[in-house]
Amino acid sequence: MTFLAAESLSEQIARHISEQIITGELVEGERIQELRIAKDLNVSRGSVREALLILKRSYLIEIYPRRGAVVAEMSVQQIKSLFDTSNLVLGEMVHRTAECWRQTDSDMMNQLLVNLSDQVRQGDIEQFYDQVFSFLQRTNQIVGNAYVADMFENLLPALRRSYFLTLNTSRRELQEAFELFRPVIDAILIRKGEQAANFMQDFCRHLRNLVLDSLARMKQIELAWAQRSRR
Repeated sequence: MTFLAAESLSEQIARHISEQIITGELVEGERIQELRIAKDLNVSRGSVREALLILKRSYLIEIYPRRGAVVAEMSVQQIKSLFDTSNLVLGEMVHRTAECWRQTDSDMMNQLLVNLSDQVRQGDIEQFYDQVFSFLQRTNQIVGNAYVADMFENLLPALRRSYFLTLNTSRRELQEAFELFRPVIDAILIRKGEQAANFMQDFCRHLRNLVLDSLARMKQIELAWAQRSRR
């Protein structure tokens, strides 16, 4: 692991572990072993503990007395709660962006639509959603609301973990996602904040449904394997 000077040690450790959770290398219910992580990364257990607190704020782990830290569950209720909250936060972000963007920001937004269209043609689902959420991070700089920015940054790892479940969806569904997100940008560019928030809600609903469908398929596969192993 390469550490970056711009981040604290605990933030870099948290980023390292979060990527393992987001990509499914660490699965729900799996215990996070402080000692092993400290040894593998050649860092102190104190730094690992601080990293785990960051991961808890990001809804990627739970910390229990005497049991320690475990990877958070991905349940239907958890996904619904995540997107209910995200609707509120993301709607506010795009609403305020529509009110205060500057001319230099319009080039960035138009280029984003070009990039997203290219990713739809290539069927690059991961890059598509990464660019969408990178843009939303950028809106926090445009708006300058530290409280909303903090809420979004805490939600983002869980959002990324959720849309990693959709990486096997079809190009048609990716095209539909693009057709739902493009009006968000269009509404921002004509300074229609309420419309942008409504379109963002439609986009989030689409992504939530894809995640729930993928989660249901994953649970069915796990159940089938469990039944087979008991025979």
